[in-house]
Amino acid sequence: MTSLEQYIDEQLIRGRSSFSKEEAIKTLRVSTDAFTAAASRLTKKQRLVSPWRGFYLILRPEDRVQGAPDPVRWIDPLMKHLKLDYRISLLRAAAFHGSSHQAAMVFQVIVPKQLRSFEIGRYRIQFVYLSPIVFEETNQSNWVQQLKSETGFAKVAGVELTLLDSARYFHKAGGINGLAQIVHDVGIKANPRILSKAAEFYENSAVRRLGYLLDHFGETRQCKSLMHFVRAAKSMKPLDPSIKPLIEGMPLQKNAKWMLAINETVEIDE
Repeated sequence: MTSLEQYIDEQLIRGRSSFSKEEAIKTLRVSTDAFTAAASRLTKKQRLVSPWRGFYLILRPEDRVQGAPDPVRWIDPLMKHLKLDYRISLLRAAAFHGSSHQAAMVFQVIVPKQLRSFEIGRYRIQFVYLSPIVFEETNQSNWVQQLKSETGFAKVAGVELTLLDSARYFHKAGGINGLAQIVHDVGIKANPRILSKAAEFYENSAVRRLGYLLDHFGETRQCKSLMHFVRAAKSMKPLDPSIKPLIEGMPLQKNAKWMLAINETVEIDE
């Protein structure tokens, strides 16, 4: 009879870095208790780690330093295990598109369901909720790309969705200056037509925030594609809504072009 240890070695040979409890039990033809006991032993030997109930990651010797494989190797199997569509976005997507300043240890995933974020080894997996209707409209096949790893592919937001997601969830992308860094680094790569079309599914203020920063860095074609959203603006919004004025009623620099109150100084690493 094949043991669980032999089973995971076979998975590695096949280029897999993860498996579910159900598929292992079915293949090995063992009881749930027998599997649980074997998995516990291999976890103590640092050969397995479980980021989600019923789902296991296989640790190669080089993974043990980080405590887990790079999430790009197993996020797609995990989301299939959870029966959910997804896209990698924000910081990891920005890094994928060329924003080298972004933190590598935060792995952010846009999903249409509330899921708990978690840490595994040195990685932090952060699930960011997007309403199912908007998620379905934006997770179009021609707006997402594939991030390749040695075990397969994972869905990653295209440049346009990365910019828009980062503008919407800027507080999860390093604040306004983190967003500004992403816009500076990858904004020129955005297709204006796709950017304008995808922006229809985002809050007007988030689109104007992105437009202002594209304008700030001289990305003329991209910012022009968003100018028509200003005409639909009902009121002036702060660039960073999380910042409160030190004195109530204190005048702010107003940018009429983007209908934004500029309450934050934009600073990036060149």
